[in-house]
Amino acid sequence: MSLLKNNREYFMKMALKEAEIAYEEDEIPVGAIIVHDNKIISKGHNQCQKLNDSTAHAEMIAITSAQNKIGSKYLSNCELFVTLEPCMMCSGAIYLSKLSKVTYALDDKEKGYLRKSNQDVNKKLIIESNILEDESKKLLESFFYKLRS
Repeated sequence: MSLLKNNREYFMKMALKEAEIAYEEDEIPVGAIIVHDNKIISKGHNQCQKLNDSTAHAEMIAITSAQNKIGSKYLSNCELFVTLEPCMMCSGAIYLSKLSKVTYALDDKEKGYLRKSNQDVNKKLIIESNILEDESKKLLESFFYKLRS
């Protein structure tokens, strides 16, 4: 599944809209969407505070929603768009759900694990990064600035 550059940016903008919802809900602003056949089939944003659940990451919510939508635990013909590089937990869920591609906006140098999992475990996964990186970075910086103020 290969998307044109402008489609990738469109889908990342949709993930950023999810991140903005998280921001407005005082959650760390990370958003995710899953695309199948060039259509958005699920959305998610961080809800850890709201649900009092450390596993309620945007990617986990989007993956579960997509699996329910298509009626399968495998998302092998789907692509995840997420505004921040997935952590270890989310990278594991990406592996187990057999997503074929992940496109993310911003590297997470502290907790990001997707690139490492690609080297160690998830060798078939196609990863594309730095799509609308600046927009994601500005949203995260604004959130943490607001948090510290």
